[in-house]
Amino acid sequence: MFWFLRRIGISLLLIWLVSTIVFLALHVVPGDPAEILLSSGGVAPDPATVEELRDRLGLNLPLLTQYGNFLVGVLQGDLGTSLVDEYPVVTEIALRLPRTLELILAGTIIAVAIALPAGTYAALHRGGLFDRIASGAAAFLLAIPVFVVGTLLVLAFAVELRWMPAGGYVPLAQDPGRHLLLLLMPSLAIAKGLAAVVFRMTRASVLDALSRDFVRTARAKGISPARVLTHHVVRNALVPVLTVLGLHMGTLLGGTVLVEYVFNWPGLSTPLLRAVEARDYPMVVGIVLTISGLFLLINLVMDLLYAALDPRVRAA
Repeated sequence: MFWFLRRIGISLLLIWLVSTIVFLALHVVPGDPAEILLSSGGVAPDPATVEELRDRLGLNLPLLTQYGNFLVGVLQGDLGTSLVDEYPVVTEIALRLPRTLELILAGTIIAVAIALPAGTYAALHRGGLFDRIASGAAAFLLAIPVFVVGTLLVLAFAVELRWMPAGGYVPLAQDPGRHLLLLLMPSLAIAKGLAAVVFRMTRASVLDALSRDFVRTARAKGISPARVLTHHVVRNALVPVLTVLGLHMGTLLGGTVLVEYVFNWPGLSTPLLRAVEARDYPMVVGIVLTISGLFLLINLVMDLLYAALDPRVRAA
């Protein structure tokens, strides 16, 4: 229990640090949000109007007061109101976050479903034809940026072959078939890098486990090869694989921005890019805080899985 509470305490501390850094960083970036909001066609707004808007938005308050109001709002579940459209930040995030999470979850499932058995098979047949081809493909996929993969998928399957729509979004409840069809290509674009990393880590971990004394002992006892593989090799190889998977699932939260843009998927990327451009402090901080919290939550879940797979972790 102490181990679990310590992990939660560290996660909460990191969320506070991230939110503080982002809040302060946005306030030192050049540009007045009120002036940006009132600018139109390159014409400078009236100074009195700018000052009135700054007072209404609370931007004339001392920085510490703004920061204190921000922390109180976060503790109350209130991330403020967007400076651009005056919608509550929580409402915007609640609408778009499930779409981003759906994209990440689908990409992760595809990556793990392909890479985990492929990495295990490559390790069991080290140096064989499949091992060489799969290892080369993994290195190739790691070298290609995600936006290039997304563009190539659109060019191949939407433009040339016309098998799939180029992009867009349809709610699952409205049309499940088209929703899954629109989800497929962006999920594949996200899965390519994660699949390559999981494959390489799985292969290396299984090879390491195969050389351990406990595997040789299990074989000497006459335990069936299938049981040795599932209960001794794969179980011990999963710990480093989970580490990599947890880290990369967290980075996918930020990496989906380009994928959502290429495939016109209405996730968190659109309001985030718009908020950065308009110096919309509440929206930027709210989205970054949400992404950071999810990243730490994913890693906390991975820590719990480590403890389930390896009891020595709880004693660390």
